[in-house]
Amino acid sequence: MTAIRATNLSKRYGKTMAVTDLSFDVEPGRVTGFLGPNGAGKSTTMRMVLGLDHPSGGSVLVDGKPYQELRHPLRKVGALLDAKAVHGGRSARNHLLAIAQSNGIPAARVEEVLELVGLGNVAGRRVGGFSLGMSQRLGIAAALLGDPEILLFDEPVNGLDPDGILWIRTLMRGLAAEGRTVFVSSHLMSEMSQTADHLIVIGKGRLIADTSVPEFIGRSSQGYVLVRSPRLAEVAELVKVGELHTDHLRVTGVSPLEIGTMTARAGLPLEELTFVKPSLEAAYMELTKDSLEYTS
Repeated sequence: MTAIRATNLSKRYGKTMAVTDLSFDVEPGRVTGFLGPNGAGKSTTMRMVLGLDHPSGGSVLVDGKPYQELRHPLRKVGALLDAKAVHGGRSARNHLLAIAQSNGIPAARVEEVLELVGLGNVAGRRVGGFSLGMSQRLGIAAALLGDPEILLFDEPVNGLDPDGILWIRTLMRGLAAEGRTVFVSSHLMSEMSQTADHLIVIGKGRLIADTSVPEFIGRSSQGYVLVRSPRLAEVAELVKVGELHTDHLRVTGVSPLEIGTMTARAGLPLEELTFVKPSLEAAYMELTKDSLEYTS
């Protein structure tokens, strides 16, 4: 069964449409990246998935039901939306114990997730003194507490150091490999390129793309052929298209084979002829440029 299904989902705040007629599916067994510029409606959509905001139109189902109808919601869905939304006077352990008790989760599970996220040695410290990175780990522990099938993470790597980023990437990939559903929003394209299998991209509350990472990158026109030659200016004159730099030429719209054929016929030597694929970041910037809330 589809883990999360949004159908014509809309949300209005006063005169502002935060989300408009948005439809998508999030499937188990993979990491689905949820991308979009600031103000695109990502957090609003996640809040509607979790029943924290009521849609103005359309619907969103979790495992075939509205979130509010799930019998044991934390055993079905775990979420990290705001790592700092905790009672600062409680210890990490007591924070998780309170959540566990409210959902019929054994207390032993608290110790398990504290160790899993690397907070076992600070479990007795008050969370008000935690760094952002430690708070993120605590939020992830809370999301994992019910051993849920479906996990939602909103910007989970905020505040994490490189080791922490590698850890959460490995965790998300591992959860998906177990057959769980992982739905994660992020603004770090380099991280999503290493973590996500599938992408849902929105802009100004509307769907832009719902596709695999390779297919999304393939939509971009930012790929180019990198050419190096001891007679670079002559190659540039021969090819007629491209950007001439000090030590290389960037050519778009012409294949490496065509460039190689032209230069061979002209007797021009080449040192390098490489097609450089567009990155996820380049594809994202190109395909969302008309959806930015603010432009410089």
